[in-house]
This record gives sequence, C-alpha cells and structure tokens, in this order.
Amino acid sequence: MAKLGKRLKAANAAVNRDAFYALDEAVKLVKSNAKAKFDETIEIAMNLGIDPRHADQMVRGVVNLPNGTGKTVRVAVFVRPGPKADEALAAGADIVGADDLAEKILAGEMNFDRCIATPDMMGVVGKLGKVLGPRGLMPNPKLGTVTPNVGEAVKAAKAGAVEFRAEKTGIVHAGVGKASFGEQELVENVRAFIDAISRAKPTGAKGTYIEKISLSSTMGPGLKLDVATATTAG
Repeated sequence: MAKLGKRLKAANAAVNRDAFYALDEAVKLVKSNAKAKFDETIEIAMNLGIDPRHADQMVRGVVNLPNGTGKTVRVAVFVRPGPKADEALAAGADIVGADDLAEKILAGEMNFDRCIATPDMMGVVGKLGKVLGPRGLMPNPKLGTVTPNVGEAVKAAKAGAVEFRAEKTGIVHAGVGKASFGEQELVENVRAFIDAISRAKPTGAKGTYIEKISLSSTMGPGLKLDVATATTAG
C-alpha cells in the first residue's frame, strides 16, 4: 500500500486537477502517469446535457475505434447451422450456436463479451433478455448486433467496436485504448469516440450538449479536457 500511495501522490502532483488540457497534452500526461504493473486502460467520461429518462434524450450507439481497444473480445453468435454459421466462424467468432447456445447461457455459461444474432434467431434470443440485458449483451438492431451480415459484425466487434449508452445521470464512459498505445493512436481513438457521441445527439437535447470531458487511466488521476480542442479536428 505504501508503494501505491507514493505512485498516486506522484501522479497527482504531475497534473493540475483544476486545469483544462488540450487533447494531445492530456493524452501525453495520462500515458506518462500510467505506471501500474499491467497495461492500464485509457478511459473517457463525458457529461452530457441530457436526461436519459426521456426517450427523446437517450444517447446510445456503437463506434469503431480506428486503432482498436487493445482488448481481446470474445464474440458469440446466434445463427442457424449453415452458410451464415460458417461465415461467422470464418470472421473469427468464438462461439456459434442456436438453441444449444441459449441452453448454455441459461445454465450460466457466458464466457463472451459481445453477442450477435441473425434476425431469424431473435425468437430464441428474446427469451434470454433477463439474462443478457442486465449485462449489456442483448443483441440490438440499432447497434448492428442483430444483422444478417454476421461476418461484418463479428469483424467489427473484434476490431474494436465500442458500444456506448448514457447512464441515468447523463454520463457516457468507455475504454478507448491501452497505455501501451502510441499518443497519436489514442488521440485518434478519443476523437472517434467523441465524434460518435456528437453525432448521436438526441432530438430532445437542449442547451449545451457536451458539458464536460475527462480522460484517465485505470489507476491514474482524471484530467479535464478542453472541450473545444477535443471536439474539433486538429
């Protein structure tokens, strides 16, 4: 604990928690302070001027990060045996099944991070809503996870597709890479995520939409981003 305390003190001393940093500077500082013994995740949190309790103010979607997430994603696909199942496997799916997969999930076997389904399988998948839903694993056509193009969906999930959804307080957060990534790779990923949130602005949002943005590593202090530098190309 003494070492952890010293590391955190040093990290906090290296940043100004009240300042607003340009995106490239924030990325550099967050990377330099990520000194844990594991490859820390770089995380973004955005405070939005919305009230997700209203249907016309919900922010939800998916974004393909240009440089991936640095995380190994296990993908399960609900699909009938045949060409589509072969397509999913060829694209890199870790688990492929139909009713048999549903039975495994009901028995508690859920060793996957993303779930995709063909439209004709939603009758089976729908019965798993109470199990998959709370874990954020329920396939959804709006997120591209209910689709006949299972090969493309699997490749996107493996390459670094990140789903996002605003919490009740209007905060959206996600991992946008690893501390081992290059600074430019992280800057590109952060911009891609912020751009996706900007495009997802709901019709019911009034006033300032993106209020605050912060960046941090798993074990490091959070930095406030200058919203203007983070939301414009540069």
